[in-house]
Amino acid sequence: MRKTHDILVETRAALPALTASTEKKNLALGKIAERLLQEQDAILAANREDVEGARDRYGEVMIDRLTLTPERIAGMAQGVREVAELPDPEGRVIRRVERPNGLVIEKTSVPLGVVAIIYESRPNVTSDAAVLALKSGNAVVLRGGREAYRSNAAIVDAIHHGLEDAGLPAALVGFIEDTDHASADELMRAVGLIDLLIPRGGAGLIRRCTENAKVPCIQTGTGICHIFVDASADLDKALDIIENAKTSRPSVCNAEEVLLVHRDIAADFLPRLCDRLTTQRRAKGLVPVELRLDPRAAAVIPGVPAGEKDFDTEFLDYKLAVAVVDSTDAAIAHIAAHSTGHSDAILTKDDENAARFTMLVDSAAVYVNASTRFTDGGEFGLGCEMGISTQKLHARGPMGLEELNTYKYIIRGDGQIR
Repeated sequence: MRKTHDILVETRAALPALTASTEKKNLALGKIAERLLQEQDAILAANREDVEGARDRYGEVMIDRLTLTPERIAGMAQGVREVAELPDPEGRVIRRVERPNGLVIEKTSVPLGVVAIIYESRPNVTSDAAVLALKSGNAVVLRGGREAYRSNAAIVDAIHHGLEDAGLPAALVGFIEDTDHASADELMRAVGLIDLLIPRGGAGLIRRCTENAKVPCIQTGTGICHIFVDASADLDKALDIIENAKTSRPSVCNAEEVLLVHRDIAADFLPRLCDRLTTQRRAKGLVPVELRLDPRAAAVIPGVPAGEKDFDTEFLDYKLAVAVVDSTDAAIAHIAAHSTGHSDAILTKDDENAARFTMLVDSAAVYVNASTRFTDGGEFGLGCEMGISTQKLHARGPMGLEELNTYKYIIRGDGQIR
């Protein structure tokens, strides 16, 4: 097993090779997409071993996060091609000022350098992170979890082959072979070798990184995502949105975890919700949603009494905490107390309530009459994302190409002195 420090040094040393043209970078991404498809059998074989090894330790929802299929690999390759088609942020002039003394000052977008990402479970993050970094002019260091080690290694092999096919060094994408906590800790302390660290996973991982990292660190948040059904909401659309937000893929960070219902419609809406998410899903052979109810909701429909921590839990499962609230302001206050700042939504026909909600809910993505499941790099037109940032500096929401660049001022003169 190669030492983490050696991999970091090698990746850093390869960085100058990325002073490549946009055409060269796009060529590399095209070759990577080809290699993902060509090496699909090896990737799937590695993934089967990971899935088999994880079955005794994870539930079916988490197994789904880990599992690759030919369709998912095709989606990964398509995601790579979509990133290749996006504008290159590197070298873009953000602002140009010509001063009275003749100086021309250009605020110019430049890569961060070496970006490291620590992530769990989802092998597709391997290709997403690598190609976003490369297109934006950065080298990248990948450190996945042990549950997906074989899958990640096989995907990295394909990426390395694609880089070599394009005449670029494979070392631009570093892969940490050690999956113990020590390697993650080493990345957190790699001052001078890493320019930005992105943790992407559960609350424990993110907390460890943000509390202990000595390198700059982006806080990608856990997703305690709320949907508030206002008194004026279209209830048929609300049922469709809530079922999508909770059940289309409950293991991801943009899935709904908390439902708030206005008191004026609770008696009508909650029985319909219970029927839709439990009775109808069970009849169709689908997993029913376990409803964790506050006392006011429990007075209307059957379910499990909500525990002390249920409104502060990212379930990542077929579970939904439900509360009845008195007003839009009460919903906003509940979200302020319990949200992780990821994605929150209001379902309403009242424009004033929608405007108040979007102004006062302090989350990275705030929705009106749509599912929280759209908080995603691909859905936002970014191709894919490095993660969903729930902080405010320097990136917020899905992190695409632009968020992987910083800027510097380039000043041109003709002998001016001060």
